[in-house]
Amino acid sequence: MKKIILGMLLCIPFLTFSQIKLPKLISDGLILQRDQAIPIWGWASPFEKIEIKFGNQKVQTQADSEGNWKVLMSKQKAGGPFVIQIKGKNTLEVKDVYLGDVFLCSGQSNMQLWMGRLKYKYPEEVKSANFPLIRQFRVPNEYYFKGPKTDFTDGTWNSVNPKTIQDFSGVAYFFAKELYQKYQVPIGIINSSLGGSPIEAWLSESALKSFPEAFQELQKFKDDALIKSIESTNQLQNKVWYQYTQIFDSGKNTSDSDWKTIQLPGVIPSNNPYGVYWLRKKIQVPANMVGKEALLELGRVADADSVFVNEQFVGTTSYQYPPRRYPLPKNLLKVGENSISVRLISNGTIPEFIMDKRYELTTSTDTVSLAGEWKFTQTVKANAIPDQVSVRLKPGGLFQAMIAPLQHLKLKGVLWYQGESNVNNAPKYGELLKTLVLDWRNTFQNNQLPFIVAQVPNYLATRLEPLESNWAVLRQQQLSVLELPLTGITNNIDLGDWNDIHPENKLDVAKRFAKGAYHLMYNEAILDASGPICTKAEDKGKYILLTFSNVKSGLQIVDNRNVKNFTIAGIDKNFTKASADISGNQIRVWKSLHSDVKYIRYSWADNPMPVNVYNNEGIPMFPFEIEILK
Repeated sequence: MKKIILGMLLCIPFLTFSQIKLPKLISDGLILQRDQAIPIWGWASPFEKIEIKFGNQKVQTQADSEGNWKVLMSKQKAGGPFVIQIKGKNTLEVKDVYLGDVFLCSGQSNMQLWMGRLKYKYPEEVKSANFPLIRQFRVPNEYYFKGPKTDFTDGTWNSVNPKTIQDFSGVAYFFAKELYQKYQVPIGIINSSLGGSPIEAWLSESALKSFPEAFQELQKFKDDALIKSIESTNQLQNKVWYQYTQIFDSGKNTSDSDWKTIQLPGVIPSNNPYGVYWLRKKIQVPANMVGKEALLELGRVADADSVFVNEQFVGTTSYQYPPRRYPLPKNLLKVGENSISVRLISNGTIPEFIMDKRYELTTSTDTVSLAGEWKFTQTVKANAIPDQVSVRLKPGGLFQAMIAPLQHLKLKGVLWYQGESNVNNAPKYGELLKTLVLDWRNTFQNNQLPFIVAQVPNYLATRLEPLESNWAVLRQQQLSVLELPLTGITNNIDLGDWNDIHPENKLDVAKRFAKGAYHLMYNEAILDASGPICTKAEDKGKYILLTFSNVKSGLQIVDNRNVKNFTIAGIDKNFTKASADISGNQIRVWKSLHSDVKYIRYSWADNPMPVNVYNNEGIPMFPFEIEILK
């Protein structure tokens, strides 16, 4: 009996008393927004009295009946380091805290893309960057459908140094660096982004009510049993497919004497494209390449690959988008003939080595091309893996798990780089984007919260004749965000790659974000913070006169050629090419033989011919469609 009573007594503290707990965000290395009231929040026992000390400030509060508490401390100028002390029944300290400017950087893969993926593009940056006062909090990739979460499962603040930089968002890092070097204040990045995510996943439940189909889908995914069933089905389908291909694949150690030949890069021909392929190439390596570290580059491959050099495994990539770069150890290459073997898996995409990428073996002094003739065979033929449901990308899930826990935070502004996953439903994007801006302003209780949107860059093959384009529609829809106050947009129509949805030039994307921030968030007097935007088209008889914003610095043609990429159409929207020229800060588009012109388009394509009209701030003119005023 005594043992039972003792056990009950030992349990009482855990039943009746809670330790003060802080959100993952409020942790060592924290950067808080300067010049705004400073929020500190957390959890404790119901009605517990709490004292918070920050610098020379001290405030007291009491937890509510559910143990929630929050205080707003007086605003302060940039500086630090500080210690935040929170004292109740226990005492916590948050150390190395600074006040500076805090930015929420969100969207999909082009915002998420980390410096580790960019280390070959920016090797010196990755090797030597050291900015103790540029810090990132990387929000874990999570979803939740049953309501807004109050905290993350994980997360820490990290400053920039060679050990940590590879985990930083490339766009966010370069943006932060631009600002830090200009203003010399601490910069905090909240990196809340996820590859492949549609905009609907980032909207709150209340915002989704304006989009009934997405709202109903959110309701459906509140069912844990449904999620478990879908995920089990996905796992089983993957397991069966990969076990089948593994069992029947015998290509690694077989002779290639009866294999077919193919020119790579290019598409691998097959009447049944899905399954497993083996490709092999023999190359001659000179003596001066032996005994050195080398880099094997195989462009990009659809879908997945495992690579062997002289029968030794050197690396694998599980999906089609990352560039294939495999470092080789010093002792692997030999003088004379060397073999490269690739096991390629195509589980849902036509098997292909993507054109216009680097296919070569390099050392510090020499390069051997890997383009040209390869041998190949298909060892396993299979059906494509059935289309799978990605639960985490469903409406509302990312907002409730990756944005809602930030709601008490004060921000300098938001950077948004997303849209690729909505391109197939582009006409609806503008309303979704404006809804997101208003939704997040409501979430952060700040209707003046500035937003800057990155317009999606040029992508896919260039076409010579005027065609319809979902990517062009998406860009036009993104421009509509400017209908809301305190918004900006960056033009990236010259920064993409035709063959890569993840262009590696993140430095210039970040610089354009920074230029927008100087104007919108720092109130700098910049002539043109963004590219020229067509605001009016007037019929002047023989030509259409176009008027623009963001041309205070003037217009220029950067290649000394004629203005390109204009098309005109009547009410039938049958577009044909048109000539144009610059007249001061306006552009004249000539009708030629077209008497009744109703619409004008500029650079209206997935990937237009290289644009050549810029303002004198060095930013290209935005693609557009506009109706002509009579």
